[in-house]
Amino acid sequence: MKYGNLVIEKKEYVVLKRLMNLSGYYKDDTLRKSVQKIVGELETAIIRDESEMYEDVIRFNTTVTIISENGWHKKFKLVMPTDSDIKNDKISILTPMGAAVMGYSEGDSVVWEFPSGEQKLTIEKVEQENAPINLNMVL
Repeated sequence: MKYGNLVIEKKEYVVLKRLMNLSGYYKDDTLRKSVQKIVGELETAIIRDESEMYEDVIRFNTTVTIISENGWHKKFKLVMPTDSDIKNDKISILTPMGAAVMGYSEGDSVVWEFPSGEQKLTIEKVEQENAPINLNMVL
C-alpha cells in the first residue's frame, strides 16, 4: 500500500462506519466477509480532512480502473448504495468490489474474496469527480 494503510476522508469514514455496522445482517456470505474485512481495515485507516486528501485515493464518487491478476479490466464509479446502477458501471460500497477498493490508491494491489474466489486486483487509475456525496441518507 502506497500510504501504509487505507486513507479515508473524515466524513466518509463516519458514513462507512454506519454502513458497516449493518454487516452482521447481510445474508450473503461473500458480502459479509467483504464488509468484515473493510471494518478491520478501518481500525488502522488514516483519517484525513477533505482538504488533506490525496488525489489518488479511492473514495465515494471516484472512477476506478482495476486489472485483475487474471487479466480482466474493469472501470467503475464507487457510489453510495442508493446510487448503485450496475448497467451504468456505478458500484455500491456495499458490494465485494466496492468494499475491496475503498481507501486504496492508484498503483496499490489488494487481494479480496469474491463469489468466484480470491483474486488479486491492481488499481490502475483513479479519477476524482469532486462532487459532494449525499451523506444525509446515513447521518
